[in-house]
Amino acid sequence: MEIQELDTSDPAALRAWHGAMERAVRADRPHALLSTYAAFEVTATAPSTYYARTWLRAVEGGEVVGTAELELPLEENLDVGWCEVAVLPDHRRRGTGRALSDAVAERARRAGRTRLGAEVTVDLVVPGPGHAFAAAMGAEDKHREDHLLADLPVTPAPIDPAYDLVAWQGRCPDEHRAAYLAMRNQMNADVPIGELDLDVEVLDDARLASSEERLMKAYDVRVAAARRRSDGTFGGYSLLFVPHGSDLAWQDDTLVMPEHRGHRLGAALKTANYAALPPRIRQVHTWTAPSNAAMHHTNTALGFRVVEHVYEVEAVIA
Repeated sequence: MEIQELDTSDPAALRAWHGAMERAVRADRPHALLSTYAAFEVTATAPSTYYARTWLRAVEGGEVVGTAELELPLEENLDVGWCEVAVLPDHRRRGTGRALSDAVAERARRAGRTRLGAEVTVDLVVPGPGHAFAAAMGAEDKHREDHLLADLPVTPAPIDPAYDLVAWQGRCPDEHRAAYLAMRNQMNADVPIGELDLDVEVLDDARLASSEERLMKAYDVRVAAARRRSDGTFGGYSLLFVPHGSDLAWQDDTLVMPEHRGHRLGAALKTANYAALPPRIRQVHTWTAPSNAAMHHTNTALGFRVVEHVYEVEAVIA
């Protein structure tokens, strides 16, 4: 078995890497929401200004039997690397996962990182070996979120009559960008992170534009926002992604600004986005920390059910 860096200029190698990753993950996680090949291809072939990424593969007998990804933030959190490791079931307990993890850690150290973080997701019915493997690699739990799933349609939640609904797809219109940036940065500051010690990511217009451009290559990006009628102030937004060619949606941020809370805007914005989806979209995935009681309640009231637990883990690699 050999650990190799993925040649991102080779379409066949990209396909083999993504296929092996998908098979390895779905063996333990029937509800997994994975990057489509199109989204992976965009990430792998169009490097980001804000993150450096490396992909590794474990190859045995000409077959990709394990995969790993290393992501290094280039603006904030310069002491941290983020990784994912997956091994096909028939090749587990042979040292493949450890070899991939060691290779990722070595590359992170060479880049000056002293901590390595990962998400370990555990299905409620088929737990899988991931959490125990992370602990064996020296990682400790720092935060937990729930992965929730809802079947569409859901019952609409009307927006408070004191607010207008403003919606767009793709790039945020120029006239809303300042308000949208303020809300996105408030979301980044407010999102629960448990015991993780991380700098807050700060968006400016250039960084937002870069993210929008990359995301639109692989996703239908939809935003619903609430604007107070009396003064035009934006009070919240909900961000939804639909992978191109997919029959599901991925619920990302939903934020209500502090002075606008108490109007059930979160539920109204989420359901406005869902109601505008094409009929082929039958399910929505989202993630919420149990400590975020208000949003957890909003989600379960809309019909979301918990299908997995997601553990944010971290290991010291200095």
